[in-house]
Amino acid sequence: MVKLINIGFGNLVSASRLIAIVSPESAPIKRMIQEARDRGVLIDATYGRRTRAVLVMDSDHIVLSALQPETVAGRLGGKEAEPSEEDEA
Repeated sequence: MVKLINIGFGNLVSASRLIAIVSPESAPIKRMIQEARDRGVLIDATYGRRTRAVLVMDSDHIVLSALQPETVAGRLGGKEAEPSEEDEA
């Protein structure tokens, strides 16, 4: 069975395809996002909100989420907490 993780706003990614969840703050990660955008493998699931987590997938896709990396990781671990106002706002 495929386990799906909610990454905010009803968007889901496959847990088995996820390699890393990182913060978008560092220059190398920003470069990685731009390169993915240029290659057409960037998936923006932020709905116009600030990017707080960058999900690196095994398919070489990069997924942007408006949730904190800790929140996404918690959902990966099965601790499906109620999203805080900060996460969904």
